[in-house]
Amino acid sequence: MPAEPADGAVDAAIETRGLEPVPDAERDGRVRELVPTWVAANISVLLLTMGAGLVIFNKLNIWQVLVVAIAAPVVSYGLVGLISIAGKRGGAPGMALSRAVFGQRGNLFPGALIWVARWGWETINAVSGAYAVLTVLDLLFGVRKNTPLIVVTLLFFVTCTFVVSGLGINALRVCSKWSTYLFGGFSVLVLGYLVATTDWSDVFGKPAGSTAMMIAGIGTIAAGGISWVPSGPDFTRYLPRTASSRGVVGATIGGASVVVLPMVLMGAVMAVGTPDLATAQDPVSFIGELLPTWLAVPYLLIALVGMLLINSMSMYSAGFTAQTLGIKVPRAWAVSVNAVISLVFGFLLMVVATSFFGSFISFLTLLAVAFSAWIGVFGVDMLRRTAYDGAALLDTTPSSAYWYRGGFAWQAMTAWGAALVVGLLFTKVDWFGGPLASTWIGRNGLGWAAGILTSAVLYALLPRTVPAPGSADPSEEPALTGSLGN
Repeated sequence: MPAEPADGAVDAAIETRGLEPVPDAERDGRVRELVPTWVAANISVLLLTMGAGLVIFNKLNIWQVLVVAIAAPVVSYGLVGLISIAGKRGGAPGMALSRAVFGQRGNLFPGALIWVARWGWETINAVSGAYAVLTVLDLLFGVRKNTPLIVVTLLFFVTCTFVVSGLGINALRVCSKWSTYLFGGFSVLVLGYLVATTDWSDVFGKPAGSTAMMIAGIGTIAAGGISWVPSGPDFTRYLPRTASSRGVVGATIGGASVVVLPMVLMGAVMAVGTPDLATAQDPVSFIGELLPTWLAVPYLLIALVGMLLINSMSMYSAGFTAQTLGIKVPRAWAVSVNAVISLVFGFLLMVVATSFFGSFISFLTLLAVAFSAWIGVFGVDMLRRTAYDGAALLDTTPSSAYWYRGGFAWQAMTAWGAALVVGLLFTKVDWFGGPLASTWIGRNGLGWAAGILTSAVLYALLPRTVPAPGSADPSEEPALTGSLGN
C-alpha cells in the first residue's frame, strides 16, 4: 500500500520527504530513470556558447573540440555517478550524508559554500532562460527587450522553476522524460540544418590549438558537471540498495554525454561563421540569427524548458542543503530562498554586467574549485564505508554517532580546507589570480583537479575518523555493510 503524502512518499503529488532516509519499502526508482535526469540537467544553449568559446578563445580546431566534448562529460559525470552511489546506500540527500564525513557542525562549512555556489549556477540559468523568452518574443512579435520586460521574464522563469522544484522528484522525472524526447528531436533538426548550410572547408581548415588550451577546455566544460556532484545522491536515494553501481555511473555519463557532445560541437561549428557568438552579452539571441524562425522558435522554447529543469534540479538539491544548514522549513519552501536570490542576481547580471561570457566562465572556474575540495574527501570516505546510520544523520546533538569531536571531524575539515587553498592557488579568472596560476597546472586550468587530489590524498593519509564514544555507526560494523559491487 502506498504511503500517505505526509510520510514523504515519492508517488505523492508533492514530495514531502526532507533529509530523512528513504525506507527500503519506498525505494521503487529505476537506474534507467537517471538517463533522462542527466539529459535534462544539460539541456542548455549555454553549451553552444561554450563550444564557440573553445574555437574563439582556446583556438581549437574541430577535432580538438571533439576530444573535449567527449572527455569533459566522462570526467565530470563519472564523478557525479560515483558519488551518486552513496544515495542508494544511505537513502538521503548528498549534503545530509556529508554529515557522516564532516561531523554535524563541520558539515555546515562545505554545506554553506556549496549552497552559495548554487546561487550563481541558478542565476546563470535563470538569465539564460529569460534571454530565451526575450528572443522568442522578438522573433515572433518584434518586441525588443527593455528593463521592465527583463524583470517580467526573469520573474516568470524563476516562478516556474520554484513550482517544479517544489513539487519534487516525481515532477522532475516526468518533465525530464518528455523534454529529453523533444529536445533530442529538434536538436537533430538543427544539426541537419547546420550540415546543409555550413561551409565545412572553413570548419576543417582551422589550424589546431595548443594541448594546454585543449586541457583547459576540458576543465571548462567539465566544471558544469562537477557542480552536480554533491547533488548526485539526491537523485539516487529512491533506488533500491541492490541497484547496480555500474549502471548508476553508466546511466549518468550516458545521459550527460548525449547532450554535451552534440551541443558543444554545434557551438564550435556555429562559431566558425559567427565569431562574435562567444562574446555576445546575450548568449541566446544568436540562435534567432543563425536559424530560420520555424526552427529557432520551437528549439528555443524546448531549450527554455530544459533550462527551467536545470534550475529546478539545482533548487531541489538546494532545498536539502538549506535544511542541513538548519533552516527549519519544509523542503518545498526551502527552495524559495534560492528562487529569490537568483531573481535578484539575475537582474544584476542582465542589466549591469558588461560581459556575460566572461562572468560565466569565471564563475564556472571558481565553482569547480569550491566543489572539488568536498568531492575528494567525500569520495575517499565512500571507499571506506558502505552504509550510513540514518538516525545519526538526523541527530544534530552530541549524542549523534556523527558528532565526533565537538561536532567536527577534524580530519575531513583539514583536508577540505587545504584543498580549497591549493585549488585557488592554481586558479585564474578575470578578477582573481592565484600565485601559482602561471604554472603548468594553472595554465592548463587544472586547479579543480589539484583540489580533488589534495583533499583525497590528505584525507586518506590522516587518521581515520571514528564515531563519537558510545555511538554506533553501521559502517564500522562488518555485519551490516553491503558489497561495494551492489
